[in-house]
Amino acid sequence: MTVSLESTPQRGDRQVVHDPHPPSLTYLALFLRFLGFGVLAFGGPVAQIAMIRRELIERERWMSEAHFNRLLAVMQVLPGPEAHELCVHLGMRARGRVGGLLAGLGFMLPGLAIMLAIGWAYVSFTPVMGLLSGAFLGVQSAVLAVILRAVRTIAGHILEDAWLWGLAAAGFLATLVDVEFWIVLIAGGASYAAVKAGRYRWAGAAVVAAAVVAVLPPHVTGTNPETGNGGAATAGVLAMFWTGLKAGLLTFGGAYTAIPYVRDDTVGRGVMNDGAFLDGIAFAGVIPAPLVIFCTFVGFVIGGLPGALAMTAGVFLPAFGFSMIFYERLEGVVGDQRLHRVLAGVAAAVVGIIAATALQLGWATLERVPSASVALAIFGVSLAVVWLWRNRYATTMVLALSALAGWLLFR
Repeated sequence: MTVSLESTPQRGDRQVVHDPHPPSLTYLALFLRFLGFGVLAFGGPVAQIAMIRRELIERERWMSEAHFNRLLAVMQVLPGPEAHELCVHLGMRARGRVGGLLAGLGFMLPGLAIMLAIGWAYVSFTPVMGLLSGAFLGVQSAVLAVILRAVRTIAGHILEDAWLWGLAAAGFLATLVDVEFWIVLIAGGASYAAVKAGRYRWAGAAVVAAAVVAVLPPHVTGTNPETGNGGAATAGVLAMFWTGLKAGLLTFGGAYTAIPYVRDDTVGRGVMNDGAFLDGIAFAGVIPAPLVIFCTFVGFVIGGLPGALAMTAGVFLPAFGFSMIFYERLEGVVGDQRLHRVLAGVAAAVVGIIAATALQLGWATLERVPSASVALAIFGVSLAVVWLWRNRYATTMVLALSALAGWLLFR
């Protein structure tokens, strides 16, 4: 692959062009190194990226700080879990595409193994899980606070002007009235790109076209929920793979953006309930793995081991593919301001979609709990803690204590 070089100015007019390179590692050593990162990948993407930066960039100098920062900027624009994509690219830098594959597998395997075990226990020991129903309800109340905090964080990075705030609001309202998410995303990207180019009529036309498509009968747009449209409702391996692939391709702004798409294809089609869905997100938040590993749990609950592996393959395929196949080209394409505007509009709409999905999940939770006041109290305390306590273990502590509170109070 082509290695980018950084220019470091020196005294006088001379410049020395250099960029550090990873040490020589065997395939096994490379795999074990990133497997170690996977075992310690607690705390979400910020903590995971900080760990990789500290070990491989600051201590071992696998590349320059400037190169790493540019690489991270590219990964943040692309869909998929950034920490995993960074591992794939660094593995490629060390030992080519085989190295990228081994690094990516090493980073994801610990979380995958743990989540498969959790999914198996959740499905196999249903009577025992019934005895813990209060704990699960407590966790589900707290997970909503974690999602809401994530919405705030994502919005802070994405909603940079009034137009983007407007698109987020539009995405929120459209989701509440059951407009298909792909209509919202296309309209958001097209309209914002047109606005920033000064073509307001084109922006208006994009919005009108989206509204027209949204009110068309389901059989015209091919989104009839009764037929499943090839989604997870069939619970087949290919359908589960497709659900995961959509999630992997549409995770702009972080893994939380996968939540609405997976929920639409599973809970929305009646093959899973909101309680189990929230349990999966909670489990993903406390194990060492990218958050999108909740898709493994969803796949297991719906389709057993084949469903879990199929959905996992789908959701992680873009993270492998973008780095292993397209990175050299994408590094140049991502610098295109027109693409940035389209992706910014899409991401703004996604913020609204996640917020609306959180509201829908919250309403569904209130309908299940024995006491709405207890659920709201757990939610409120959890929100205050995750909002104010900036620690990589905050989510884990909140979910654990919420499980205890739910077990004691939901009787």
